[in-house]
Amino acid sequence: MPYLMRPAVLADAPAITDLLNEVDRIEIGRAETDLNTIEADLKRPDVDLERDSWLAFEGELLVAYGLLWDESYGERVDVDHYVLPDHQSAGEHLLEAMETRALEKARENGAERAVVHLHLNVTPTLDTELIRARGWSVVRRYHVLRRALRAGEDLPPEAPAGVRVRSCTAEADRKCVHALYQAGFAEHFDFQPRDYHQWLHDIHADGLDWSLVWIVSTEDLGDVGFLLSRDDREAMGWIRSIGVLREARGRGLGGFLLRHAFAAFAARGRDTMGLGVDTSNATGAPELYARNGMSVHYAVDTWEVVLA
Repeated sequence: MPYLMRPAVLADAPAITDLLNEVDRIEIGRAETDLNTIEADLKRPDVDLERDSWLAFEGELLVAYGLLWDESYGERVDVDHYVLPDHQSAGEHLLEAMETRALEKARENGAERAVVHLHLNVTPTLDTELIRARGWSVVRRYHVLRRALRAGEDLPPEAPAGVRVRSCTAEADRKCVHALYQAGFAEHFDFQPRDYHQWLHDIHADGLDWSLVWIVSTEDLGDVGFLLSRDDREAMGWIRSIGVLREARGRGLGGFLLRHAFAAFAARGRDTMGLGVDTSNATGAPELYARNGMSVHYAVDTWEVVLA
């Protein structure tokens, strides 16, 4: 039976969530995709669903899904791709369409080529030989980490001398976190500069509990770090990003922010905390997380193809 291919619409979010949770069960052993995450992806301001999304159906069953977005406004383009194991030909059809659109998008931006990134589980449902044959290769590996939380044991840490932490509730504080993020992550792999309003869209700010975003400051340097977390995932509490400016590293501020978040989520009744980390991170983040009790849940590779 030939596959029915069409763009996604917002009403497809429940079916896409079901597909991704089936992929989750195959790849990591349990469903961890939430409907609100898919809805936020489909509402991205840099996504034109008619041109930047793809669905493949066998009868009424959704078997593959793709999404493309553009944060660089240059040659760098990102894609998501999910396919059920027995439907590799549908997955390849989506890849062909996504590659064509990625190059088109990059050229619309004035670039001569497209550098496309795709994140896949290290043992994905997509046949990796298929994408290797199309010129894709792995350029980075990330670990998704998690840590068990215990309400009676994960208590708020004592702040180091001269250190203060506050919740990010005022607009000025939100702009401060944006500035800290842009400065702290500028040296990281694949960083894309974002202005304040673009960043708000990226972090799905309309659904964010800002009391779970914290800023850390020191007497001598002022505001030097932040932790942005979310409590809207069913599977676990989630640390989306944590950063400390270079001049303030080595003072234990990252660990202090982590323990502060662990305590806050444990007090809310959460039993698990998670985050993602670049295994080649040069700031010592993987070691920091390990020292604070986080261990590998699963691994994700960044695949890249250059199209011209």
